[in-house]
Amino acid sequence: MSLEDKIKRLEELNARALMGGGEARIERQHAQGKLTARERIELLLDPGTFVELDRFVVHRCADFGMDANKIPGDGVVTGYGKVEGRKVFLFAQDFTVFGGSLSGAFAEKICKVMDLAMKNGAPFVGLNDGAGARIQEGVVSLGGYGEVFTRNVMASGVVPQISAIMGPCAGGAVYSPAMTDFIVMVKNTSNMFITGPDVIKTVTHEEVSAEDLGGAMAHASKSGVADFAVGSEEEAVQTIRTLLSFLPANNLEDPPFVATEDPPQRQDPALRNLVPDNPNKPYDIKELIKLVVDDGNFFEVHPLFGKNIVVGFGRFGGRSVGIVANQPAHRAGVLDIDASRKGGRFVRFCDAFNLPIVTFVDVPGFLPGVDQEHDGIITHGSKLLYAFCEATVPRVTIITRKAYGGAYVVMSSKHTRADINFAFPTAEIAVMGPDGAVGIVFRKELAEADDTAAKRSELEDDYRDKFANPFKAAELGYIDEVIHPEETRQKVIGALDMLSQKRDQNPPKKHGNIQL
Repeated sequence: MSLEDKIKRLEELNARALMGGGEARIERQHAQGKLTARERIELLLDPGTFVELDRFVVHRCADFGMDANKIPGDGVVTGYGKVEGRKVFLFAQDFTVFGGSLSGAFAEKICKVMDLAMKNGAPFVGLNDGAGARIQEGVVSLGGYGEVFTRNVMASGVVPQISAIMGPCAGGAVYSPAMTDFIVMVKNTSNMFITGPDVIKTVTHEEVSAEDLGGAMAHASKSGVADFAVGSEEEAVQTIRTLLSFLPANNLEDPPFVATEDPPQRQDPALRNLVPDNPNKPYDIKELIKLVVDDGNFFEVHPLFGKNIVVGFGRFGGRSVGIVANQPAHRAGVLDIDASRKGGRFVRFCDAFNLPIVTFVDVPGFLPGVDQEHDGIITHGSKLLYAFCEATVPRVTIITRKAYGGAYVVMSSKHTRADINFAFPTAEIAVMGPDGAVGIVFRKELAEADDTAAKRSELEDDYRDKFANPFKAAELGYIDEVIHPEETRQKVIGALDMLSQKRDQNPPKKHGNIQL
């Protein structure tokens, strides 16, 4: 074969690979409101930075007439590029080729870029739109999934892993995204489930649509599988880019520093009256967060699940931090199973990737109830406690109002190795609220009182003065400083600056045994 023939062959292969499953299937993809694999990569990466690997790989299956049906790339586009100038490795499943189903060769392509991501210490992004294991390859495709799953686990806590679900993701295919750090799903065009609606109807006689069973909203609000449910693929890609902007490239690097013109000493008068004097009156903790972070920029994670706790990323003085906060506007900020799972996982992510943790506390306790107990609040509640106790990154805690009982201890208290603990003057720190405490401790006095209501009010006020305030905890050293609310930003920035060289470690061990 002459050089000209070889060049012509190269051009033909490139053209075939770039067209995926062909014009008709690309048109069908667009008709369903979905982009192609290459269009998604173009949106995600900085222009002109994508370098494709294994473009000409094809499957090796000779059965079921597959030997005559080979398409360069075999249904997945892999490679690397840059997001805001920082290196990222990725794959994008191509639904126009064999429905994006995974073959042995397909899996090898993904494994290669995952290995490169770990060796180079760079984030890994998966754009999923596939029909699961390729049936024609039998156990070879199953083995391919196993290889991918193993790498997900090996990469966990080493490089950030982000998954976008932009179409079907069913059966064993769901476990790879499930083991990544964050999942973004697109409403109405994506779904995830172990078994689809048809199988469920056959086995259990339940009728359910694919959207209700495993759509974006189902997983973002009910199961907690998805961290984000967004309205379009463009929004999904932008979510990934924003998320990456807060994260370090790997577990050995610090998060990126983003300069800001927002003054570290800025005080916002609105903070003084944001937290109501009445301990039973709700307020939105997200308003407080936005008033103290750089430029009011708070990027919330998992906003639709476990709403009584808020988690997300922000910056203080240019430094990326993870933020965990009880939400008094939802269930009074009580800790329940969903909130504990959500908070615990987020804290562990931040600890794995050197993100300082800033915690805002306004928690009345753990949610009581038969369902909570029977569904394992003891086990699930301990996940959040475990995560905070295990964390060695810089930790700053601000108690804004209630901090009662075991929930006070759990929410990054001094007793779980938090570094700096502040409290607003409105903080109430006690074994339980005044109402409950007085009813137990002074039961006899209340029974003998001529005016029970007046006596109870007097005893509750006395309890608040003596116990349920931040000054008693400050006397004991459990609170480092009682601060004016409007000083929050400068106090947090000062604490993080002091902690910037913090070095701490846990006892040597293979790994802990968190209650899963």
